[in-house]
Amino acid sequence: MKVGVINIALANPRGFCAGVERAIIIVEEALKKYGAPIYVRNEVVHNKYVINDLKQKGAIFVDDLHTIPSGSHIIFSAHGVSKAVRKSADKLHLIPIDATCPLVTKVHNEVNRFYEGQYHIFMIGHKGHPEAEGTMGQIEKNSPEASIHLIESIDDVEKLPNIDTDKISYVSQTTLSVDDTSIIIDALKSKFPNIKSPKNSDICYATQNRQDAVKGMLGNQDLIFVVGSNNSSNSSRLAEIAKQHNIEAILIDDMKFFDPSILKNKKNIGITAGASAPEILVQQLIVEINKYSDTVVSEIKGVEESVIFKLPII
Repeated sequence: MKVGVINIALANPRGFCAGVERAIIIVEEALKKYGAPIYVRNEVVHNKYVINDLKQKGAIFVDDLHTIPSGSHIIFSAHGVSKAVRKSADKLHLIPIDATCPLVTKVHNEVNRFYEGQYHIFMIGHKGHPEAEGTMGQIEKNSPEASIHLIESIDDVEKLPNIDTDKISYVSQTTLSVDDTSIIIDALKSKFPNIKSPKNSDICYATQNRQDAVKGMLGNQDLIFVVGSNNSSNSSRLAEIAKQHNIEAILIDDMKFFDPSILKNKKNIGITAGASAPEILVQQLIVEINKYSDTVVSEIKGVEESVIFKLPII
């Protein structure tokens, strides 16, 4: 029996960004053109539903390029890859198809320009995240004249030694929280007043827009669901923003894990979705909630996104 009415507010924008849509289309078009299987290095985007769907269509996700038959096509994920990975693919006679998000490619280009200018670069990002690894991997060898180092927190900045040069710069992982990144950038600028910034913020427009949308709904919600997978950096940041403002937040990407007890005493629920999460999961979540309570669903107005990234030649 349904009890009470829950108001569901849907954040906008939410869900797929242009880079994610592009990466998924690249895999699907490669399957159409070359047939299954098509190999993809790591998860092309961080969403379990998307990955399972592409697997059913014939995509095979691998960590080790050596497991791929020579002459096969290999798709590099939206998170980007290191120069070493590209060289390995070439040595193994694999045919690369690059699904790297253009905004990640922008950061790679910044790193390469800084390195060629003999800068010491600080990469603000999360250790082990494929985007951070790919960006760090643009520099194959550090030297006394030029290097790259990962920075995860203010503590990392405080531990940095003084560097006797003005050629210092920074770049950022695109999927980080704007607020958290700005704190680290301020610490870097305090320690290194002449540090060089990227021409434009490295934080992805979609990441920024989704974070702003969550901030805009915080004051009216008892609970916020973030549709997205645990390994999705941008989805995790959305949940963290809500929690930092003392709003209960739950990250979910599979409705079989939905716990109806969470709805107890909830009158207003917000729903958003990370940039790698499909809208179908949002609709499944609404259906799930509606099993236990009558619902009134409304869309919150937000920034309209019109970005479209050109597909590579496949």
